[in-house]
Amino acid sequence: MFPKNNQPSKDKNTLSGIVSINDLKEMEFNDKELTPQQYLALKNYDRYRVKELNKQKSEKDFHKTYLQLQAMANLTPFEDFLKEEYF
Repeated sequence: MFPKNNQPSKDKNTLSGIVSINDLKEMEFNDKELTPQQYLALKNYDRYRVKELNKQKSEKDFHKTYLQLQAMANLTPFEDFLKEEYF
């Protein structure tokens, strides 16, 4: 699905050539080598996800946040998770 240079081709599996957290997880699952920045983005996203879900006080809020995080993982460029707010 992804060329050897770890950059996506513009096909049905990417949104305008954006590489998301879910794309990175799929690459990792398929034994594709990730760059250090890609690994860091995955680590930051996972840490942020757990932190945000643990903040929720009700089941309703938990599910709302869970859906928002799923959307972020699917639609947000992985580079966004390299920002300090996700450390």
